[in-house]
Amino acid sequence: MSNDNPGADANPTRPVSEARRKVEAGVARRHASERRFRLYGLFSVMFGIVFLGLLLASVVGNGYSAFRQAQVRLDIHFDRALLDPEGRAEPGLLSGADYQLLVKSALGEQFPEVTERRERRELNGLVSPMAAYELRDLLLANPSLLGTRQSLWLPADDFVDMLLKGHVGRGAGVSGRPGGAQLAWVDRLKAEGRLELHFNRAFFVSGDSREPEMAGVWGATKGSFFMLLVTLLLSFPLGVAAAIYLEEFAPRNRWTDFIEVNINNLAAVPSIVFGLLGLAVFINVLGLPRSAPVVGGLVLTLMTLPVIIIAARAAIKSVPPSVREAALGIGASPMQTVFHHVLPLALPGMLTGAIIGMARALGESAPLLMVGMVAFVADVPGTPLDPSTALPVQIYLWADSPERAFIERTSAAIMVLLAFLLVMNLAAVWLRRRFERRW
Repeated sequence: MSNDNPGADANPTRPVSEARRKVEAGVARRHASERRFRLYGLFSVMFGIVFLGLLLASVVGNGYSAFRQAQVRLDIHFDRALLDPEGRAEPGLLSGADYQLLVKSALGEQFPEVTERRERRELNGLVSPMAAYELRDLLLANPSLLGTRQSLWLPADDFVDMLLKGHVGRGAGVSGRPGGAQLAWVDRLKAEGRLELHFNRAFFVSGDSREPEMAGVWGATKGSFFMLLVTLLLSFPLGVAAAIYLEEFAPRNRWTDFIEVNINNLAAVPSIVFGLLGLAVFINVLGLPRSAPVVGGLVLTLMTLPVIIIAARAAIKSVPPSVREAALGIGASPMQTVFHHVLPLALPGMLTGAIIGMARALGESAPLLMVGMVAFVADVPGTPLDPSTALPVQIYLWADSPERAFIERTSAAIMVLLAFLLVMNLAAVWLRRRFERRW
């Protein structure tokens, strides 16, 4: 029988052609390259997660103990003869009394065997000097306590707090001096149930203080809030208006190109340059008060405005051209097209960009140092015009303090700042989902 296809290869096991081998080898190399790329990406993600975990573990490990504070329970006698010898119970007279003497008297009653002057001074050092102010505020709020004896929990000295938490060894006494007597007094108070760790309320409701046991973040938190409020009220409307004009109404010429280039360049300018600008303009020329949140807010407005403009323009560009064409086709004016159709669709992206810019502004400290917000401010600000500091600057100040107790408060303040940033990012996600429209 004749072969109908004489050109066919009768050998079914003939070798694969050279071209096919090259194709298969290329496919294998491409697949191997893709696998390597995925492994590189996975390694990069895991590398970042590990270092992020180490950072968070370090911050939390050093800072969680700041949320508890050592306190001493003393029997305080609000002696009327000492505090109100005239018997008038006037707030002015009560506020000027010697409340530190009440603490010393209570410690003397607790340790009657301590009579030598140097030992009494060391014994009085177990209690924070700020305890006298707490007693004053308590009596001013409730004058009926005058003449009574109350068992009160008062803040202990920062060394006692560190000793009770195990952050310092037992080889040194109060103020860093060797003191077996101080350690014995601490052990005795602890055994009698008069020395315990309580929730550190002062950390959340107080301003800055020279005494670590009384230092808090409320003043810096309010200062940051006022600054962000000023920044948001100024930068968001101006940024959105500028983005709408440049993207929808501005003519394409050299002037608008020059503006766009400068906006992009300003987004990359170091933040301390904006601080120098704020110092020169807002303080030296306009005469605004130093260390005020309103000045910090104006400086942060200048810094975040380019970022908000760029994000708003990107959000406007993401709106499909068909939306504009449909609106114009049914007779809407260009202004109505933008504000009734384009802006609502671009608003989620604008809000997200604005909140991300606010988060960046919250973490800035360099421009605030230039406008005087690095000063020690113990009072909690009541308005944006009052002297204040901010959370990043407060962290900087505490990190530079020599006391061991400020180390844990530095990490605790970082935790508060991270929680603030987390809330802002969650707000950005919620706003995007709240105003997002699908087409």
